[in-house]
Amino acid sequence: MSPGPTGKLSQVAVIGFIAGFVALLMVGGGGPAYRLKLVDLDDAFALLRWGAWTGLGAIFIALVGVWITRPGARRRGFVLTLAGFVIGAVAFGIPFAMLQNARRLPPIHDITTDTENPPRFVAIIPLRKGSPNPVEYQGGNISQQQRMAYPDIQPVTIAELPDAAFKRALNAARDLGWQIVAAMPEERRIEATDTTIWFGFKDDIVVRVTPSDGGSRIDVRSVSRLGEGDLGKNAARIRAYLQRLQQ
Repeated sequence: MSPGPTGKLSQVAVIGFIAGFVALLMVGGGGPAYRLKLVDLDDAFALLRWGAWTGLGAIFIALVGVWITRPGARRRGFVLTLAGFVIGAVAFGIPFAMLQNARRLPPIHDITTDTENPPRFVAIIPLRKGSPNPVEYQGGNISQQQRMAYPDIQPVTIAELPDAAFKRALNAARDLGWQIVAAMPEERRIEATDTTIWFGFKDDIVVRVTPSDGGSRIDVRSVSRLGEGDLGKNAARIRAYLQRLQQ
């Protein structure tokens, strides 16, 4: 008769759980380690890669462990094995999803609601000193790729006069937690910086309010300081902002 739950704890279950936990620490810790300047960006991304591979290894170990510790078997640790499998899957899944997103989206980092005459930065220019990404809009192929990938990124027109629309635009930026760098009511221009939660990347935003048919047109531009592609972050930021404006 099998010992069932009174049997010895499976080492495979323990190893699988530990591997999954370590993988999750590597994946989750890459961003904070970069923000704290403990590692450079290449090393942070290396942590992501190795964490993903470790997570994949934990999945395979857990699959073996499930068989060894299945109900009625001689070894204990079925729940521990399942936990290792889930943690390993999360550790592998996050970087894998990021990779798939990077392949699906164009390698651009400058998104705007007006590709013909994008809002221009003024106050933020000194803050971008040393940034590898230029503050000037490159247009051409960039705007073509944006239109293909993000056709919904369009200006918003609201039935408020420009001065009132400017106040609404400024409040929306504050509601989203952006750091306001400049708010120029006479020019109806807002410049701000948003910091990503995980890696602490800084992206800059400029909002422009102009009169339009008795109301106001609001254009937004969001640009990353670092990285060729943004994994859709700037487009998502603009969507969230425009949605906030219209609430």
